Amino acid sequence: MPALNPSSTVSPAVAHLRTLPAVRERCTQIFNHASNHGGLTYFSYDVAREDDVADYCINIIKRDFGSDYASIPPHGRWRHFDVGGIPRITTLLSSWAGVHPSSTTENNAVAVDRVEAARRLVDLFMVSVLLDAGAGPSWKYEEKKTGLSYGRSEGLAVASLDMFTGGRFCGERSDGESGHKVTAEGLKNLSPDMLAIDMQVHPQDNPMTGLEGRTNLLIRLGEAVAEDKFGFFSGPSDASIPPSQRRPGFLVDYLCTHPTTNGNSIPLSTLWEVLMYGLAPIWPASRTHLDGVAMGDVWPNATLANLNSCSLTDQAAMVPFHKLSQWMCYSLIEAMEKTLGWQFTDAQHGTGLPEYRNGGLFVDLGVLTPTPALLKESQTKDEGAVPSLPAEHPAIVEWRSMTVILLDRAADKIRQKLGVETDQLNLKQVLEAATWKGGREIAKEKRPHNGGPPIDVISDGTVF
Repeated sequence: MPALNPSSTVSPAVAHLRTLPAVRERCTQIFNHASNHGGLTYFSYDVAREDDVADYCINIIKRDFGSDYASIPPHGRWRHFDVGGIPRITTLLSSWAGVHPSSTTENNAVAVDRVEAARRLVDLFMVSVLLDAGAGPSWKYEEKKTGLSYGRSEGLAVASLDMFTGGRFCGERSDGESGHKVTAEGLKNLSPDMLAIDMQVHPQDNPMTGLEGRTNLLIRLGEAVAEDKFGFFSGPSDASIPPSQRRPGFLVDYLCTHPTTNGNSIPLSTLWEVLMYGLAPIWPASRTHLDGVAMGDVWPNATLANLNSCSLTDQAAMVPFHKLSQWMCYSLIEAMEKTLGWQFTDAQHGTGLPEYRNGGLFVDLGVLTPTPALLKESQTKDEGAVPSLPAEHPAIVEWRSMTVILLDRAADKIRQKLGVETDQLNLKQVLEAATWKGGREIAKEKRPHNGGPPIDVISDGTVF
């Protein structure tokens, strides 16, 4: 185990903003000011319309699951891999175990144990999540095995799976060695042109938003895994693995031997520390800085600055979201729980994801209404077009802050109306079966030509 405590390497303010509780804490301050003082600049907030959101979501839950709430899976990347009802991940796991040979089975492949299966899923899921920023409404991917075409998150998932099983991320390997892995070398060798070919991108016929941004994320992931400042990705303690062959999936070995691990029980905070500190170098240097550190998905907010009588550059004015990191966390938890039988504790600190599907649900159903100030700032002035703003714009930060707390409130209302408790229908299940799906469905109803969100977030592929 490394002697270095990750949180001791940054200032207390940076360390706090990297914690999960800080997300809900800062968003709550903004929400309370909005609800008590009408303190929003870019949206009006109508509390009465929250019942409409709950009812809309309940209809979707009943349509898809009836009253069998226990069958609702958690929100995670696994669902996107299984688009079209095809159990791609289960099939992949079976091929590794040598149980049901399939076209994904490699020549001369040997069965792997549960730990290696977990490593491989973490490899795949981490890369796939980082590729999962919005691709735009036009891009589609044709799956190699089935010939079926998928867009958006599902298309990105299937594309990343094809790349993974094809050995795109594994780097150099010896004869007979599995290509079903992700190494630092494999990631650092990527290029935008390479990803464009693999993901079937064409500037005119099949354009993708943020291709270069997401490629650079993966390259920087390779650099971070190779450097491995804190020993998260070094692999089994009895192996001497060169930096080029370190893998994201080796975080499984780190968690196995961590002092906080108790049998099959792992504190969520331990995994979260790996994601916050192990992946910190991957976020663009242009992001918000605090005490010399690029903070990732953390942004200044004028409401917090006013409430705390400080400047926008002060830590007290900053609101963390860590959306991609939380999406990754939810996805990795499911992968490890299903392969290793682990249970992650203190999961209540995770929040709803402040992205355009969840946030769009509240706009399309009238809980949040853009004000003239937002419309004036829009980079798109075409008649009938939705407002368009960059991810760092204060209006987007305000929208996302409200979304985090509105998701908590929606989950509470849904449970209240259904007469169930949190342990019967948790937030991750609500995100999966109701709000994210609801945001996509109401968008398609309102804007059938492309199903896009009510506010277009201009992204470089590293936030949404």
